Amino acid sequence: MSQPKIGLSVLYSLGEPFGKMIERLPKVETPYIEIVDDGFHALNKQRVSILRSIGESYSLKYSVHAPFADINISSPSKPILNAILKRLGKSIAHASDLNAYLWVFHPGLKTGVSMFYPSMDWLQNLKTAQLLFKIASDWSVKIAIENVPEPYPFIMKDVEDFSRFYEEVEEEIGLAFDIGHANIIGQIERFLTTFADKIVHIHAHDNYGDSDQHLGIGYGNIDWKKVAKLLRRNSFEKVVIVESFKHVEESMDELKRLFA
Repeated sequence: MSQPKIGLSVLYSLGEPFGKMIERLPKVETPYIEIVDDGFHALNKQRVSILRSIGESYSLKYSVHAPFADINISSPSKPILNAILKRLGKSIAHASDLNAYLWVFHPGLKTGVSMFYPSMDWLQNLKTAQLLFKIASDWSVKIAIENVPEPYPFIMKDVEDFSRFYEEVEEEIGLAFDIGHANIIGQIERFLTTFADKIVHIHAHDNYGDSDQHLGIGYGNIDWKKVAKLLRRNSFEKVVIVESFKHVEESMDELKRLFA
């Protein structure tokens, strides 16, 4: 029987220096590591070289989470959007140099002028996502867009938003399904049922359905047995990345037990 592979995001160590984060990698009990290209861990050529060397030594397989601080792929400002595209383009290039199996990015956000241009955010979000797909294709990198949580002003949060997105986009942009984010809007099962053929990657963390707490698996109110059952029904065998801030090893062990 097929089963998911359990990996780990280094998001929990984003407040630490890059050097301390990479010291942890050989000790992690999984070959699937998601690098966060932001904050203290923002990638550059030297860091990519270090990560590639560690990856080769310990047979690690990387995914890369795109920068998200001050990033809005729906920005109505062309100079700002150009700067964002330049930043994201570099991130994709770094992902390629790491031989990353996936690059994950966030949808766009509404801004203070959104009320004056009701459809502009959505159209720019589509246009930028399509452009990112082209850039990534040039670098031989696969990309996936992530569902994001309330109360942040993202323009793609629920099943209806993603259904519309996939109706209007022909490019092969996968869905990086975030279970914790979906729990906040009560749509875990709907996402897993509706997008069984689109989900190429999963972020796993817990919460109580009211805020994006990134708790360890079993430390919130998510029914993980039901999640495991739905994933088995979908024959999901790609990577489930633990994205909790604490109890990361415990969370990995719990998911391995659930999916065994």
